[in-house]
Amino acid sequence: MTNNVTVLKWLEEMKALLTPNQVMWIDGSQEQLDQLRAEGVKTGEMHKLNEEKLPGCYLHRTAPNDVARVEDRTFICTPTKEEAGPTNNWCDPQEMYERLYNIARGSYKGRTMYIIPYSMGPIGSPIAKIGIEITDSIYVVLNMAIMTRVGQKVLDTLGDSTDWVKGLHAKVNVDPENRYICHFPQDNYIISVNSAYGGNVLLGKKCFALRIASYQGWKEGWMAEHMLILGLQNPKGEIKYVAAAFPSACGKTNLAMLIPPKYLRDKGYKIWTVGDDIAWMKIGPDGRLYAINPENGFFGVAPGTNEKSNFNALESTKKNAIFTNVALNLDDNTVWWEGLNDNPPKNALNWRGEKWDYTKYDKANKVQTAGAHPNSRFTAPAQNCPCLSSEFDKGEGVPISAIIFGGRRAKCAPLVYQSKDWVNGVFIGSAMASETTAAAAGAVGVVRRDPMAMLPFCGYNMGDYFKHWLEMGEKLGDKAPKIFNVNWFRTDDDGNFIWPGYGDNMRVLNWIIDRCEGKADATLTPIGYVPHPEDIDLTDLDMSIDTLKSILEVDKSIWQKEAAEIEEHYKKFGDKLPAQLREQLNNLIAEVK
Repeated sequence: MTNNVTVLKWLEEMKALLTPNQVMWIDGSQEQLDQLRAEGVKTGEMHKLNEEKLPGCYLHRTAPNDVARVEDRTFICTPTKEEAGPTNNWCDPQEMYERLYNIARGSYKGRTMYIIPYSMGPIGSPIAKIGIEITDSIYVVLNMAIMTRVGQKVLDTLGDSTDWVKGLHAKVNVDPENRYICHFPQDNYIISVNSAYGGNVLLGKKCFALRIASYQGWKEGWMAEHMLILGLQNPKGEIKYVAAAFPSACGKTNLAMLIPPKYLRDKGYKIWTVGDDIAWMKIGPDGRLYAINPENGFFGVAPGTNEKSNFNALESTKKNAIFTNVALNLDDNTVWWEGLNDNPPKNALNWRGEKWDYTKYDKANKVQTAGAHPNSRFTAPAQNCPCLSSEFDKGEGVPISAIIFGGRRAKCAPLVYQSKDWVNGVFIGSAMASETTAAAAGAVGVVRRDPMAMLPFCGYNMGDYFKHWLEMGEKLGDKAPKIFNVNWFRTDDDGNFIWPGYGDNMRVLNWIIDRCEGKADATLTPIGYVPHPEDIDLTDLDMSIDTLKSILEVDKSIWQKEAAEIEEHYKKFGDKLPAQLREQLNNLIAEVK
């Protein structure tokens, strides 16, 4: 399939290390993928679902000890610890290669080595990159065929280039004690052993698309970010694109696939999804920032996804999707998860494949009693999404007008505000935080800092990452996107959310676009520009202007505490923290006194 010397040399080394019984190149053809699906069903790795109700869909179960990303077993392996920085687990590359090769050695015996050439981004796009993953898992092959563009065309595009990322995945014994997900950014290499769960083994996902790509972007002058990309179409048919970063459980996928409220739909407003999770952004020929979604599918959390919370995501799962660790309804051979609807199946198997009694469900002990694991997933082709942007497959990307940060803050951040300038926007992103929601995650309301929502995904020192953001701003100059912060989660004294969220977030997006186009005014506060309440359209919304004012308020006493917490957060970056961000913090401290 290829004459690329570097690819063939590496594959020979891998065959000698792993000793597979046979080797199969993944060419991306329907025939080959169908054959692998049939084989997966035969071995029990995949379960074929109801062809009438869920055409082309399958269920897969992972080992109960292997159901989520494992941040404590995830390493950035660079020659020095400082290069990995204070927020990553670090190990010396030589030491880690030796350990991983010893674990993987001979583990493909009796198994097939699947070779997956894949493109992150539309094949041939100036922003796209190529990877080759080897795996002993049919589940991985079938998911990568949904999540990325795979096959011969990728190798044709690669030619004899050396710019590609190696990925070795070996299930071994799925032993949590010897589970490692390791990144060697200087070598363009990812190795994952002893896991078979999507987030740890679909190496194009967070491993390449964020950890390796963020390092590549730093070295090559572009950005790999944990961001959705959406297009907002106004009644004149004009579309403006925004990218947005939120920590988990803050509604990123819901915003990416938002359905505007009826009043705005009737006027002609629409949202188009370019991406729900990752954005790669480069400066285009005209000096603006252009973004692509490097993925080709959605790897979404199933629980809580329903017709009301995210109609478009649910629609995306209805054909050619793979469900992982959800409940199986034995009566009609379909799937179910908590929050899908109010009719749990009476005759079902839970995510472990055991007979399940829905009446024993206990919210305080979801893992043991739920039908679907709380982190159960669907992998769905992006082409299934009803609101997929027509620009999705265009390699040049879409021009970004605004970048939005956000998190869950009960009292601190207002509904929306705009940074004073790019540097101030980087400061806002670097201090981004969310409050914990579930008792399972420890105490409720604990503030967790997650700069740019990249804390688990930045492949190098985060101090250098902040500096890279500042340098990108300098290169973009007056063509830089405007930076905003949103908070859909302000609560009243009884802990109820004040803003309705979901589709009504469109009202805030409209103000953001108006600001980008110089069509809306704002009030300068110590933290940035806050809307005039009358500039947020409340038509058909059961909310008074006074209530809106209350969630646009900037309380100096709360921000004094916030500034002190940011100061503490910044300490971990030491002298790697850019001086401009230190200055931004000092300004904030002075202004909220």
